[in-house]
Amino acid sequence: MTAPAGGWGASELPGESRRAADHSGARRLLRRLVEVVAEPVSPQERLDRIVSIIAANLVADVCSIYILRAGDVLELFASHGLAPEAVHRTRLVVGEGLVGTIAAQGEVINTSDAQAHPDFVYRPETGEEVYHSFLGVPIVRSGRVLGVLVVQNRTRRVYDEDEVEALQIIASVLAEMLGSGGIVDPARYGDVGLKPLESLRLEGVRLVDGIGIGRAWLHEPRVEVVTIVADDPTRELHRLEEAIDALRRNLDATLERSDPGFGEHREILEAYRMFADDSGWQRRIREAVETGLTAEAAVRRVQEETRLRLGHASDPYLRERLTDLDELANRLLLHLAGRDPAREAAALPPDSIIVARNMTAAELIEYDREKVRGVILEEGSTTAHVTIVARAFGLPMIGRVEGAMAQIEAGDLIALDGDHGQAFVRPGEDVLESFRRVARSRAARSQALEA
Repeated sequence: MTAPAGGWGASELPGESRRAADHSGARRLLRRLVEVVAEPVSPQERLDRIVSIIAANLVADVCSIYILRAGDVLELFASHGLAPEAVHRTRLVVGEGLVGTIAAQGEVINTSDAQAHPDFVYRPETGEEVYHSFLGVPIVRSGRVLGVLVVQNRTRRVYDEDEVEALQIIASVLAEMLGSGGIVDPARYGDVGLKPLESLRLEGVRLVDGIGIGRAWLHEPRVEVVTIVADDPTRELHRLEEAIDALRRNLDATLERSDPGFGEHREILEAYRMFADDSGWQRRIREAVETGLTAEAAVRRVQEETRLRLGHASDPYLRERLTDLDELANRLLLHLAGRDPAREAAALPPDSIIVARNMTAAELIEYDREKVRGVILEEGSTTAHVTIVARAFGLPMIGRVEGAMAQIEAGDLIALDGDHGQAFVRPGEDVLESFRRVARSRAARSQALEA
């Protein structure tokens, strides 16, 4: 019988010694996973090696990776420990079984007796009836669940916090690997982790009337985390501290330039500045770096945790605070990448439609209004200051467009209908011509009224 999982195989060590061993083991494991991705083997062989390496390092009888496919179906893509014939055969709908529940809720399930769990669903082809302990974590990227990572053991036990954290770190690395296409064959599984390229009609709420046609400009777009595993954790901690200091200086300078009486956007900047000093937020990022992640990967991991909490938060105040932390993480990533948000705003091309999760009035003002044709927000409200500014600028705006940042690519052509709270992404020529006719009609009416 295999020994129970114990973080990085250090469960018998006391306190600080165990933590140091955990971090050392984590770094070795993460480096090994990156090495596997670079090996000249097929994507399936990479996945098979990855689950075996994870199982060995976490002292688990089973390690499995389920990946989300079209139709909200989770397919078993690789497993060490389950029956080989179950791979690419076992499928669960999101919300079905323990794995489907993890994907649906974006939360961890940790149980000493999987088969006694109310959400358990038995798949006889897997041969998993001999395994009792179960720990599953979501594989999350850009706030979207791409799959589920699972370890199981024969012995009945609840995995401790260090073991849960270990699996979450591995899942964050797998999320980036899925995003880069290194562990799934895109020719064979083209629906995995990819955004649709067909035309889309996204619906939201009307914030400012009007229509506009332009190319998508992603406001504070995602910083791609290219390097996941750090060679020198001490250097990464130093980079993190420098970026946090730069973030504070930038926020201080912006606050000094802003009008003390200019309401909403100043309050948000002050909230950002307060959270930039939040010891809990900084501690979580530092701890992720100490496990072997780069500063960027550590910030991303904490950000994804925040986004999952945001997705399940119903309290308006809590949602606002989680949104502040998410936006602050974006700003910190920009500083780590050596990017200047003000300089990027100046690079806005003509005929752009700004797409953002949310933005402040000050951020919209920073753009050249002559180049903006409209705004699409995932959040937004009719009373927000940014909405008032957009109305003053004559910019059509829609808000509460769920998944806009995940479904719209930079440069996508968009026909924005502020009158009806909808946006056509990558529209056909018939839709474009309809918008042009309306624009010509309104222009003619406006000229007649001015005459």
